[in-house]
Amino acid sequence: MEQYKLGEMEQKFADIIWANQPVNSRTLTELCAQAFAWKRTTTYTMLKRLCDRGIFQNDGGTVTALMSKSEFGAAQGEQFLKESFDGSLPGFLAAFSRRKKLSKKEIEEIRRLIDGHKEG
Repeated sequence: MEQYKLGEMEQKFADIIWANQPVNSRTLTELCAQAFAWKRTTTYTMLKRLCDRGIFQNDGGTVTALMSKSEFGAAQGEQFLKESFDGSLPGFLAAFSRRKKLSKKEIEEIRRLIDGHKEG
């Protein structure tokens, strides 16, 4: 199982936690019952799965995120690059831009990002 890949329901469940954290596990089970018609055991099974991946923690019945939604998205992107393009961002951009031409605005935004993250 890959750490940063979530199925559809895992993603929806994670979004509930990110939106409500810190949330006690009882409240979380109630939110999931309303949103997904889940039983308590289903919520706890899903929570354990995502805690085991290091995304959330359940400390004494209080559920919190170990990484923000933004940090998780960045980790997903890094994992995708590693698996699909041998970790090469230029390789990804070359493949992406072959199918979709970048607008001037997108090019400028990418340049700003690069300039802001240059080494040295």
